Amino acid sequence: MNRPMLPTLSEKIPEGSKWVYEIKYDGFRAFLIGTEDDLQLISRNGKNLSEQFPEIIDDFKRQRPPIKDFILDGEIVILNNPYQGNFDLLQTRGRLKNKEKIKEHSSTRPVTFMAFDLIKHEKETTGDSYLARRKKLKEFIKRMNLSRIKVVEAFQDWNTAHKIVFDYLGEGIVAKRKSSLYTYSKRSKEWLKIKLWRTISGFLTEYNPENDYFTAEVYNEEQRSKLGHVKHGLDDEQFKTLRTFFKEKGQNWRIDSGVCVDIDCLQAQNGELREPMFKDFRFDLEASDCTVKKLQWSLSLFPDEVEFTNTNKQLWPNGLRKEDYLVYLRHISPYMLPFFSNKKVTVIRYPDGIAQTSFFQKHKPDYAPDYITGWSEEDGEISLRADQLSPLLWLGNQGALEFHLPFQKALSSVPDEIIFDLDPPSREEFQSAVLAAQLLKHLLDKLEVYSFVKTSGNKGLQIHIPIVEGEMNYDETRQFTERLARLLVKEKPDLFTVERLKKKRGHRLYIDYVQHAEGKTIIAPYSARATKEASVATPLYWKELTESLTPYSFTITNVINRVQTLGCPFQTYDEVRPLQPIQTMKKL
Repeated sequence: MNRPMLPTLSEKIPEGSKWVYEIKYDGFRAFLIGTEDDLQLISRNGKNLSEQFPEIIDDFKRQRPPIKDFILDGEIVILNNPYQGNFDLLQTRGRLKNKEKIKEHSSTRPVTFMAFDLIKHEKETTGDSYLARRKKLKEFIKRMNLSRIKVVEAFQDWNTAHKIVFDYLGEGIVAKRKSSLYTYSKRSKEWLKIKLWRTISGFLTEYNPENDYFTAEVYNEEQRSKLGHVKHGLDDEQFKTLRTFFKEKGQNWRIDSGVCVDIDCLQAQNGELREPMFKDFRFDLEASDCTVKKLQWSLSLFPDEVEFTNTNKQLWPNGLRKEDYLVYLRHISPYMLPFFSNKKVTVIRYPDGIAQTSFFQKHKPDYAPDYITGWSEEDGEISLRADQLSPLLWLGNQGALEFHLPFQKALSSVPDEIIFDLDPPSREEFQSAVLAAQLLKHLLDKLEVYSFVKTSGNKGLQIHIPIVEGEMNYDETRQFTERLARLLVKEKPDLFTVERLKKKRGHRLYIDYVQHAEGKTIIAPYSARATKEASVATPLYWKELTESLTPYSFTITNVINRVQTLGCPFQTYDEVRPLQPIQTMKKL
């Protein structure tokens, strides 16, 4: 069995018109091979992975008539977002043996085959140029309606590709020479992989003479915590110096006060480093400078153009500080920013934390840097825009804890989404919002309307319905929301109300359909809230609406892990816009 063509690791970026830049994913390299009577996923080492990842095989087998006699080269990945794979989850999945477990995982966090080459389709294409093969690949995939097989994006410009990988915290880029042929079982300099390294600091505490690995640690408060092992990247002189130091100064090759170093890696988690490479000694640091907080910040890859200040300032009464919030914003940005696209944003700023003075802001301040942009208003003010990483982080540094969005794009007067706000009278009565959401979901399902649910981050729930901009105006959406709201009130008049005056609601949940109007806003998905828990307006899967659900379970300390483990429940938000039954919704 032939093995795939491999890229060569490079620190130098090849630029010019002879190169194309593909997104690189952290996954399992594999061939997808179709023959007359079979379809198989084969790893780079020749292992059959077909039973391990049946969703890819099943996706292809649904094609009628089935396409035969082809070989696709690509990467098996579990996507966190369009440009970032989750290698930890993929490894866990790869170790599963039980078919029921595999089936369960394939339905909850399915893998995707990210194809980047077509090296056979009825005849070998390895002698064709990269550009010719890529054209055939795109045509091959376009002919089929596949959900688990996609074409890796490629860009003519390095800066465009790098910005995407940086913003989405991806693994890196593969630069491919346009004229390159496909050569089996060869590591070629026609393909160059450039990693998006995270440079972290730790102190070396142990040397293993059996495998030449050094152990690095960091401080977690007063406790020392294992960072991982590093071996590669040291030149001969550096290695000999370190080995001698551990032999002469250590006991059994271990020392208490370690040597501080910088390490390049892709990930640092649970005492393990992903692809660690020694970078440099850090004689300017003490071991006490190498902390978990510093590690989290370094792994976040903040853009150089944003200046961060007073990061140790406490923002929430539970001890969470600005640096914690900025790390949250950085990692959640790939999931959050798509909802900000071309929309004006209103923020609530808490410069000194939620216990101190706060204020709304919807215009660009005079002192804002040039990368803060917006739209000119009639009064000469510039409305705020935050649909790029740097503006989002700059606002976060200014103490903007809450981000509120309108229902229409900046230069439009018609909505591109419909939202129901389910507002119970108190935290303790949150379950009334769960019931209202479940009943509303039942009605929407009957109408074949695609809907999404999130916590408000406060005491209620919100149901989102994406629509194509221009297909409904605000009068039509108002008619739709009011009709459904009154149906719920009619069914449960003792539990629900559309009464706007709080004093007349009693202990009934308020279904706010009036809020959905031009000029109004609602909390953005994944925005933090000014609550004592630092809760987050968190997208949910409908099955999560249970008696145990509370909106305060989701905070800036756990939502990143949640979305990377479970995926984003709103990931198909844009895909379903054109599928909504607009005429049915208008007639309701």
